[in-house]
Amino acid sequence: MSKTCPNKNWLITGTSSGLGRIMTERLLDRGDRVAATVRRDDALADLQAKHPENLNVLKLDLTDAVGIRTVVDQAFRLLGRIDVVVSNAGYGLVGAAEELTDGQIDHQIATNLVGSIRLIRAVLPHLRRQDGGRIVQVSSEGGQMAYPGFSLYHATKWGIEGFVESVAQEVASFGIDFMIAEPGPTATNFGAGIVMATPLAVYQETPAGAVRRAVGERSFEIKGDAGRTADALIAAADSAKPPFRLPLGSTAYLDLTRELARRLAGIETQREVAFAADRDAAHASPAA
Repeated sequence: MSKTCPNKNWLITGTSSGLGRIMTERLLDRGDRVAATVRRDDALADLQAKHPENLNVLKLDLTDAVGIRTVVDQAFRLLGRIDVVVSNAGYGLVGAAEELTDGQIDHQIATNLVGSIRLIRAVLPHLRRQDGGRIVQVSSEGGQMAYPGFSLYHATKWGIEGFVESVAQEVASFGIDFMIAEPGPTATNFGAGIVMATPLAVYQETPAGAVRRAVGERSFEIKGDAGRTADALIAAADSAKPPFRLPLGSTAYLDLTRELARRLAGIETQREVAFAADRDAAHASPAA
């Protein structure tokens, strides 16, 4: 795989498995340096033995607010400059909204949304001081569309995308840019980490029940290849001007284009209603 800048330094969260693990392997193999966060001490023992000089493994739980800042500070001390930060850690929670417990809701939001927000906030001062850098937020096609049974997962992904949309405008003048990666269903072990809510019988024959069965039986069609997805993500992060949003996989591309077209068509039908809510031109002013 080609690369535009030799010896890049990366900070990647959620590297125990899936895309985070594959990206870490690919980057180390090409000679880059990686600060990789894990929740289990031995999760990357094999890679650490193979790349003792270029891999720094840091233990991190994204629900630990103090730990996030401590680990980010440590990563910048170890690597000096960090060129790309990849916010990748997260998991899925499946169940109709009514089936979810308060604890499940709190943990999903604390990990996928608040944890990602805290990570980005923690790296920004470092990136400003080094006159720039890139942040890659790994979202999902589920950051722009929704399946029944994934309401809280979607809430976190839609939420982090809105956060990034705003922050990207705040820090662009510091040389800091963002990319949001939106993979579709991909052959990783994401499914193994999904938390399933205790089902209520009333939802058994509803769309939420159908999705729960498909997840449990692993009968979803999965077209995305994990290695090719990681390669595409790295290539985009390497490029001089990456896309702000990067759909990954044909499923993501087709689902997102179809869903965004549907939403736009719905909004366009409300043009007259929307304009009718304006003040008369003669009375318009900056103040409400």
